[in-house]
Amino acid sequence: MSFCSLSRLIRLSVSPNPLKITTLLLFSTLSTTDEIYAHLINNRFDLENTLIRANPKLDTKCVNDVMFKCVPNNSQTGLRFFIWAGLQSSYRHSAFMYSKACDTFKIKENPRVIKDIMENYKENPYVVNVKMIRVVLTLCKEAGLADEALWVFNKMSEFNLRADSIMYNIVIKLFIEKGDIDMSQKLMREMLLNGLYPVMTTCVLIIKGMCDVGRLEEACGLFKVMRENDCVPNVVAYSTLLDGICRFGSVDKALELLTEMENDGGQSSPSVVTYTSVIQNFCKKGRAIEALGILERMQGYGCAPNHVTVHTLINGFCVDGHLEEAYNIIDKLVTTGCSSYEECYSYFVISLIKIKKVEDAERLFRKMLATGVKPSSLACSNMVKEIYLEERLMDGLNLCYEIDKISSLSFIDSEIRFNLLDGLCQKGLFSEAAKLVRLMIRKGIQLKASHTDELIKHFIKYDDQELLGDLPRIGR
Repeated sequence: MSFCSLSRLIRLSVSPNPLKITTLLLFSTLSTTDEIYAHLINNRFDLENTLIRANPKLDTKCVNDVMFKCVPNNSQTGLRFFIWAGLQSSYRHSAFMYSKACDTFKIKENPRVIKDIMENYKENPYVVNVKMIRVVLTLCKEAGLADEALWVFNKMSEFNLRADSIMYNIVIKLFIEKGDIDMSQKLMREMLLNGLYPVMTTCVLIIKGMCDVGRLEEACGLFKVMRENDCVPNVVAYSTLLDGICRFGSVDKALELLTEMENDGGQSSPSVVTYTSVIQNFCKKGRAIEALGILERMQGYGCAPNHVTVHTLINGFCVDGHLEEAYNIIDKLVTTGCSSYEECYSYFVISLIKIKKVEDAERLFRKMLATGVKPSSLACSNMVKEIYLEERLMDGLNLCYEIDKISSLSFIDSEIRFNLLDGLCQKGLFSEAAKLVRLMIRKGIQLKASHTDELIKHFIKYDDQELLGDLPRIGR
């Protein structure tokens, strides 16, 4: 072979293929989203396998953009892509993305799309697996579609698939949320027969659902079933059942269950939430004195009450009319280190206001200020509000000054300050209102901008140019 022939052969062998270059340039200019979309549109009947061969790099933005491109004309294709994407090891749908998919494809408004996608899969049964069904059920969960989830669940046999515990738990929870306790129980029994076990959160939801409709015996029976299947009820399960018994059952039964929890210990040990729930239910039934016994029992078990416990007890004593006993229980709570006088007396003031004993509340509130016991912001706001509602504007104003002395912070709600200022201005008490505004300016206490505008309209009549210039400083 001549040198020229050899040279020509070499040039031909290394010359670029125009078609290949064009294709390469085309795909290099396309975004990942566009590439995926092109695959979806051109390979509808072999969509999943096409995506597997393409092996695109997925992230949240990419998945979201592809879904957006698919609506409204190719929603079914877009939904199949979303389900496929949820199976990939390098990418996982977040709860946000499931919510986004439900919104994008309007699954809640048009539940039929779930059935359509499953019927679509029947044409390609080899691509369907347990993970895909799990993604579909999670979409049903996000959209709150219990009936459609059960339909998908029952369709699994047509694809020679068996449900796992995750799927059972999803469908059971959906029916609990729907209020269909019977179906939830049926699915749970079926689950146990198949050697699968519900997670504790599902058991708790079923117990709560039963308790909410007063089916206490069945709820107690579920505890027995749980133990028989080595699913020991935890404190949340116990507390849920205990709350139901307190509401619909006998007090004696509730105390028996509480004793059982204390004796079992471990994960079943009653928590502050458990004891507080019992105390709340005793107080709701007008049995605050007996609720005090639960507090003593709680402390004896080594469980310290929290602020909810304290508030519940004090409020219970007020509602039952045991005001003197309330003072005694406060002393006890403080001396045992469970709370402080500031916290207890603040709750006491709030509770007295709730039962319309405003005079008693004000007497206690002023005693707190006089003895250096600092009331909470909520107690301060409620007290000033009640005085304002009684149209005792000057008393309310003077109380504001006393409260502002105890702290550099604002202990009174801005809405209540505005109402007081507005009332003073409407009564023509501009001088008194101006003093409070100037105090607020010095302390940096803010009002809503709309409230400041209203005050400016009032103070134009007062003709204090300096104050009018300063008022915008307290607007936010």
